[in-house]
Amino acid sequence: MSIAGRAERSLISRDEYEVVRLTHHPEIYDVSDDDLSSTRKRLRDLHAKERTLAWEKRRISRGKAEPRGGSFPGTHERPSRRKQVFAAAVKRLNREIERRAELAARPSQAEIAKKALAMRRENFVSPPPGAARADEGMEVIASRRRRSAVHPGKVGRVSQRTKAAQAKRDAKRGAQG
Repeated sequence: MSIAGRAERSLISRDEYEVVRLTHHPEIYDVSDDDLSSTRKRLRDLHAKERTLAWEKRRISRGKAEPRGGSFPGTHERPSRRKQVFAAAVKRLNREIERRAELAARPSQAEIAKKALAMRRENFVSPPPGAARADEGMEVIASRRRRSAVHPGKVGRVSQRTKAAQAKRDAKRGAQG
């Protein structure tokens, strides 16, 4: 469960709040990567301190340990809530650091386009010769049928001989009949 900003301010000191404030929405984008890392280390230390304090207070309330010092009386609830504030701040920082790392690792659109163009040029296959092209018209396709064994100059000779033989027969019949 998240803790409201006003509740955070009431639980932690002013110096601690300045560190935690940097982990909230608008301010976190203005912090440099190095500052994010150092802030995360500081918050982890504060979280560890509060965890130890809460653990110690729980042991005292159960009667397992003797109370130490008189400046911090009370139950373990306040250190536990303070620990939650620091844990939430560390969680926000971790998410922001991860978001920035993903953003840096992701290639830009220009890099993606250049890579795609290079791949296309690399795989380019020119069309085979004799293929139809847009501005050259259709290419002649050679016939697959066998050529006739008769010389082209003698092709009509057979037809003419048949025509002459038929005329001769017709003439004989006409004379007989």
